[in-house]
Amino acid sequence: MLNLAKVYSGAVYGVDAYQVEIEVNAGGGDPKTIVVGLPDAAVKESSDRVWTALVNSGFAPPMGRTTVNLAPADVKKEGPSFDLPIALGMLAAQGDIEADALAQFAVIGELALSGQVRRVKGVLPIALRMAQDGLRGFLVPTENAEEAAVVKGLPVYPVESLRQAADFLEGKLTIEPLNMDMASVFERHDIYEEDFSDVKGQEYAKRALEVAVAGGHNILAIGPPGTGKTMLAKRVASILPPMSLDEALEVTKIHSISGTLQAHQALLVRRPYRAPHHTISDAGLLGGGSHPQPGEVSLSHRGVLFLDELPEFHRNVLEVLRQPLEDGQVTIARAAVTVTFPSRFMLVAAMNPCPCGFFGDKHNQCRCTPLQIQRYHNKISGPLLDRIDIHLEVPAVRYQELSAAARGESSQVIRERVIAARKIQQQRFKKMRGVHCNADMRPRQLQETVRLEADAEQLLKMAITELNFSARAYDRILKVARTIADLDNGTDTVRAEHISEAIQYRTLDRQMWT
Repeated sequence: MLNLAKVYSGAVYGVDAYQVEIEVNAGGGDPKTIVVGLPDAAVKESSDRVWTALVNSGFAPPMGRTTVNLAPADVKKEGPSFDLPIALGMLAAQGDIEADALAQFAVIGELALSGQVRRVKGVLPIALRMAQDGLRGFLVPTENAEEAAVVKGLPVYPVESLRQAADFLEGKLTIEPLNMDMASVFERHDIYEEDFSDVKGQEYAKRALEVAVAGGHNILAIGPPGTGKTMLAKRVASILPPMSLDEALEVTKIHSISGTLQAHQALLVRRPYRAPHHTISDAGLLGGGSHPQPGEVSLSHRGVLFLDELPEFHRNVLEVLRQPLEDGQVTIARAAVTVTFPSRFMLVAAMNPCPCGFFGDKHNQCRCTPLQIQRYHNKISGPLLDRIDIHLEVPAVRYQELSAAARGESSQVIRERVIAARKIQQQRFKKMRGVHCNADMRPRQLQETVRLEADAEQLLKMAITELNFSARAYDRILKVARTIADLDNGTDTVRAEHISEAIQYRTLDRQMWT
C-alpha cells in the first residue's frame, strides 16, 4: 500500500522566496530513496543525512522505495535546508506522525547525523513568503527563530531536534511560539562604537561628511597617508538616519541569504558598513556565482560602501559600480537564471593625491612626475567620477589639534542635524517617484527645487567660467548646495554662501589637478 505525505517549505530566488511543496511517497520494494525536482548535490545527499538522523532519533528508517518530489519541479533546489521537512515527510508517509497535521505547517532546517537541527540561510525571506499562505506555523531551527519571528502573522516554533519536531506535531510536546519585541531590538542594537568625537581636528572634513550624509551624496576623500581618511569613513554610518522597520527587513533579507547573520540575531538595525580590500574581484563586489549570491554592493544596501585606495582597485572592478550607483540595484544574468539584488548605498572612497601620497603636502616632498600623477588619477574613469558629488581634500592634522584635550561634536549631535535635513527632503520629494534625497535629483527636479538668489547665481557663473568647471560639475554643485541649504534651517532659496561651500567640494575639477 502506498502512503503519501505532504509538507511545505521554501527556497530563495534573488532576495525573495517561493514556496516549495515536498511530497514524500513510501512504497514497497528495495530500500531506496529517490529525490526529484531538480535537486543539487547537497539536496541529493539529504537522503543519507535523513536516513541516519531518523535512526539516531529512535525512528524506524524507510524500508521500501521512497520518492521525494520537490515542487515546482522546473526550478533548481539548492542547499541542505530541506533535510528536516523531508524527514518529517517520511515519518508522516510511514504513519509515525499525522500527515494532516504536518500539512498545516511550513518546515525548514538542516539535520545533523545525530538528529539535531542546524541553522540555515535565507530564513527571513522564506518566513515573509510563508506568512502569505495562512499556515498554522513555521518550524525553524532554534538559532534561526528570532530571525523568522520578526514576521507578523506567522507563529514561529523553534525546534532543536528531529525528535522534538515530531513530538510537537504529534501533540506529545508543547512548544510556545516565539514573540519578538521589535522596539527592544531596535533600542538594543542601534548603537555605534565609532563616534566622530574621537576624531581630532579635521573639522572641514567632518562638515563635508555631514553634508554628504544629509543629501545622500557619494564622496571621495583625497589626502596624504595618515590624515584620518579611514577613521572618518568608519564613522559615517554613525550619523546616517536610523533605519525604519521596512529598511531593516530589506537589509536583513540580503544578509540572511548570504549567511552573514549571527545565530539568534533577529534583525540588522544598524546601517551596514562594508570595506572590501582592493584585490576584490568584480564578482565579489557585484555578486555572482552559478547560483548568484549578493556581492559587497548589495551587502552595503542602505548603508556605506567604503573603498580605500580607490585607484588600486582593478579598472574592471570599478566599472561595475556604475549600474548600482545609477539604478540602486544590480542585475546578474546567468544561462539559467537572472536575479536582481538591491544596492542603494552611499559610496565613500579614499585615495592618495599621487602614487607616493605627498603631492601638495607642505611637509613632505612629492617624488612623482606630472605624468605619473596624471596616470594615477586616470585610473578612475570619468563615468565613475561623474557619480561622485563631493571631492574632499583631507590635509594632515596639526600637532595643536592632536594634543587638544577637548573632544569634538558627537555623532549623535551631527545625526540630529542630518535627520532634520532628510525630513525636509522627504517632504519635498514625496510626490516624486524614485527621488528620496537630493543626490537622486535629475535635471528636471533640479530646475524645480533649486532656486538661486541673484548673488548665488553670479557666483556659480564665475566658478564655471573662471575655474573651468564642467557641465557635470554644475549639476553636482547645485545638488550639494541644495543640501547645505537644507542643513541651514531648510532655507527655500540657495544663497551665495551655500554655493561657495559646494564649490569647495569639487577638488578634482580644478585646473591644478588636470
